[in-house]
Amino acid sequence: MADELLAVRRAKLEKLRADGIDPFPHRFAGVEPVAAVLAAHEALEAGQETDATHRVAGRLAARRGQGRMAFLDLVDRSGRLQLQARQDVLGDELHERLLTQVDLGDIIGVDGTALRTKRGEISLRIERFTVLAKSLRPPPEKHHGLQDVETRYRRRELDLMANEEARELFIARAKVITAIRSLLDGENFIEVETPILQPLYGGALARPFTTHHNALDRTLYLRIATELYLKRCIVGGLERVYEIGKNFRNEGLSTKHNPEFTVLEFYEAYADYNDVADRLESLVRSVAAQVGSTGRIDFEGPWRRVTLRAAIRDATGVDFMEHRDRAGLVAAIGDRLPTGGRTWPQLVDDLLSSFVEPTLQQPTFLMDYPVELSPLAKAHRSEPGLVERWEAFCAGIEIANAFTELNDPDEQRARFEAQARLAAEGDEEAAPYDEVFVQALEQGMPPTGGVGLGIDRLVMSLRDRSSIREVVLFPAMRD
Repeated sequence: MADELLAVRRAKLEKLRADGIDPFPHRFAGVEPVAAVLAAHEALEAGQETDATHRVAGRLAARRGQGRMAFLDLVDRSGRLQLQARQDVLGDELHERLLTQVDLGDIIGVDGTALRTKRGEISLRIERFTVLAKSLRPPPEKHHGLQDVETRYRRRELDLMANEEARELFIARAKVITAIRSLLDGENFIEVETPILQPLYGGALARPFTTHHNALDRTLYLRIATELYLKRCIVGGLERVYEIGKNFRNEGLSTKHNPEFTVLEFYEAYADYNDVADRLESLVRSVAAQVGSTGRIDFEGPWRRVTLRAAIRDATGVDFMEHRDRAGLVAAIGDRLPTGGRTWPQLVDDLLSSFVEPTLQQPTFLMDYPVELSPLAKAHRSEPGLVERWEAFCAGIEIANAFTELNDPDEQRARFEAQARLAAEGDEEAAPYDEVFVQALEQGMPPTGGVGLGIDRLVMSLRDRSSIREVVLFPAMRD
């Protein structure tokens, strides 16, 4: 059946060419968005016609009627517009071509005059039309949209074609990024670009993707974070910098994880983790107000702030600060979690992810992390063994991470050495030793607060999506 449909469409393609019509022309200039046409004639009354002419283009999504007058729906990025096709206006030949040689899914351009039908729908009466791209495959089923989740993720173009909600989601995602840029630019931040291919990965606790540069004959890594390069910009005197871009982590797939993901990182000299918490809260609140939030999350009110220690203790009864060695923490955890092969910091993180994170539905900052979990954060000014770090959560997932940045080069060197010991114990996500970064700190880095915000997860929260695959245009999929 599918082969028959393809054959019928190819026959129509050849008929157009035989009639001297190019079914794939080079351009169609002067197109107006459908939304602009609809807005221009909002005041029309039912049955009222105009002399106003418009040129629109888009995909043919529906057709009703086959006689002297038919109605078609044309869809572009901005909306859907009804087209009225009348034989007495188009003439017999063009009317016949429109109804017999043009298929649903074809992209067409239309010149016509605006009216509102007696049933009250703003429409465009077709005076001329042009086939702009012949669709050789039928579009997804029109009445219910594209429902199969696997197909929606693997063939996102079909999802966008069939589901207006999908188009709106990714337009909203683009607006989120635009709003973030505008807000940071307005606060005198400078947008920079740092390497994606790096000679040494760093800035997070994660496994990297590894590649080989043939000309240099050396191993390179896809970055897991932009942090260390951005802090070198602070050392250089740029003072307020940010980058929006892709990071890559060689980890498992889940509803929260895609191997490549989009992150905003910003760094502010002369600030600490409290300052950047205020800035992030204000930033997200402003983005939510501009783009809109369709979910259950209240971004407007003040975000809750609680220490990580208190959050884990309240959820599990385990106080990790009273069990600073692995054996003691394993005993305190008991049979709540599998502990075999897990280091002390990994066990703390397991307690967080298993018992605390799912409960954090409204925006919450978890403050003050163990130093073992945070090799790039500055020691807490009043709590030994902790650092000035927070993570922000909402909808049961982490959306952001921040530090008062460690700027003491001797302490940073000691932290890297401690990470090397964890790596020797089997922690594949331990941070590697980066001597170049330590030497940059030896030039002097001012007190600095830094934040990493996951764009994908923020969009998930704003649009009430439970899987990161919903908000990434082309997510990684298993074979």
